[in-house]
Amino acid sequence: MSVKERKERERADRERLIVATARELAEQQGWDAVTTRRLAERIEYSQPVLYSHFRGKREIIGAVALQGAAEMAAAVRAATSRAKGPRERVAALAHAYLDFAERNPAVYDALFQLDGGLAYAQEDTPQPLKDAFAALLESLGEVAGDGVHPGLFTETFWAALHGLATLTREGRLPPEDTEQRVELLVDRLAVV
Repeated sequence: MSVKERKERERADRERLIVATARELAEQQGWDAVTTRRLAERIEYSQPVLYSHFRGKREIIGAVALQGAAEMAAAVRAATSRAKGPRERVAALAHAYLDFAERNPAVYDALFQLDGGLAYAQEDTPQPLKDAFAALLESLGEVAGDGVHPGLFTETFWAALHGLATLTREGRLPPEDTEQRVELLVDRLAVV
């Protein structure tokens, strides 16, 4: 391995460490606790080293969001691949999405609540975000109904899931009724 390859590998390892540490700190204490100073202390590198990877917290949030988008897409695809039939697939998608949001609140916030400097629903949207939407579209597009644009239907269903995830997490909806809400969403919105 050349010196250049070794340095590139070390740089990629440091970047993964920064993102993992930011994510861990955010999950434990919230995003307000994530500062470049605290990250530098935790990873035992100087702040200038941190800034050589990310210009600031916003870019770190964006990196966590991209990682989370890939994980969410994988979770949705894994859940829907085991389902039999469109209705079961849509229900599996909804549960996988809501489970991901509940298990990863800081990552979910990085994806959908905080400014990570990422473009959504545009030409320059990063591929992990496009792939996460595609994971939803794969199952929801088939149940959009006649004359309904699959992408618009997916956006609407996704908005409903986001509302359920956010309102439940904030204590505005009782969590014990989540299953009934998912059933209503699947039965009333999806044409299965």
